[in-house]
Amino acid sequence: MRLSRFWTLLNDEFGEAYAGTLARDHVIGALGNRTVLQALEDGEPPREVWLALCDDMGVPESRRLGAELRKHR
Repeated sequence: MRLSRFWTLLNDEFGEAYAGTLARDHVIGALGNRTVLQALEDGEPPREVWLALCDDMGVPESRRLGAELRKHR
């Protein structure tokens, strides 16, 4: 997953305003008690960060692919 796709998924799922706050402030245990931004800056793959965030926030599997792909299913 490219970083641009990661940000598209994050904004689609949580809205632009909350996505930024979530990425900056929400600490995820599965990412070593780091925020999304810290994990990405440390070189974690965007896909792994996305999946960890989805697990932590309870995003159902059906919504993890993004709005574009949900429409086509």
